[in-house]
This record gives sequence, structure tokens and C-alpha cells, in this order.
Amino acid sequence: MKQLIVISAPSGAGKTTIAKRILAAHSDKLTFSISATTRTMREGERDGVDYYFLTKEEFLQKMKANELIEYEEIFGNYYGTLVSEIERARSQNKSLIFDIDVKGGISIRTRYPNDSLLIFIAPPSMEELYIRLMGRGSENSDTIDRRLARAEMEMEKKEVYDNLVINDDLDVATKEVESLIFPNTKVF
Repeated sequence: MKQLIVISAPSGAGKTTIAKRILAAHSDKLTFSISATTRTMREGERDGVDYYFLTKEEFLQKMKANELIEYEEIFGNYYGTLVSEIERARSQNKSLIFDIDVKGGISIRTRYPNDSLLIFIAPPSMEELYIRLMGRGSENSDTIDRRLARAEMEMEKKEVYDNLVINDDLDVATKEVESLIFPNTKVF
């Protein structure tokens, strides 16, 4: 099993749900990489659990101090992975699972080529992705349009990933990802 497991997908493709299911089933072997962000906390989210919520100034300071493995500005907010997350996982003797965008995944692969496994989750179609984003009810049509435009860019980068899983059935996709993470274990 690789130490750094990256799960990436366009927004609405199911990466967070799949990652959380696998983490729940394997908490003895895996821990979740909590990303840092400058975006506003959503209802129900907790600092240090869902994200490390930072001000833009705090985030930029961490960038300058090389305290981030990877980072990117998306839709006017910064997102990134703190170096301390890898240190935390190592101290727990666990592999770290990332739920991050494709550029962040590629950055992790570049920095840790022998320790990383990159898995791309794709929606069955762009039409289905649109339906899923609309079904969330948490974003306006402009935001959904921006997410769909970004999804096209992300889908182009899926070839760089080690594996592609199409999420047309959440249970099946979860089991596929699980079998990629634990290749010597029967998970079906």
C-alpha cells in the first residue's frame, strides 16, 4: 500500500463521499489529509476537521515559509496541503488519503513519485455531473457553470493519474477505489 493516496475528481463526481467511506472502513490504516483553505466555512463544517480555515494572509505566509506541499487558487480562494499533514500521518504509522484537485495531485506525484497513488474519479457524463451539482442546492447557476468549465479541464488531466474509476454507482465505485488502495486484499 502506498503512503500517499490521492483521490481527485471534478466537483460533484463523488470523491469526498468515496474517500469518507474508505476512511470509515479502514481507519486503522488510513488517515485523512485535511486541506487548508481561505474560503468561508460552510454550515456544519469545523476548523481542523473539514479544513484548516485560514485567512488569505495566513495562507500566503505559509506559502512563503514552504509549509505547503501543494496549493492552488480556485474560484478566488486558496487551497493547499500542509507539510504537517504528512508528518502527522507518519507519526500515526498510517497512509494519508487526499481529497484534492488534479493539479494538487500532480504536485504530490512530482514531489513524492514513489510514495503516491493517484486515483481519478470521473462522472458517467458531463450531463450527470450537471444534475449532481444542481441537486446539491448549495450553489447558484454561475458557480455551477464555473465548476463545469473547470471539470472539463480536470477531465483532460485524468490520463496523468494511475487509475480511472467511473462513478455511475457509488457502492461499486467505492469498492473499485478500495481495491486499488489495498491491492492484495479482497474487498468485494
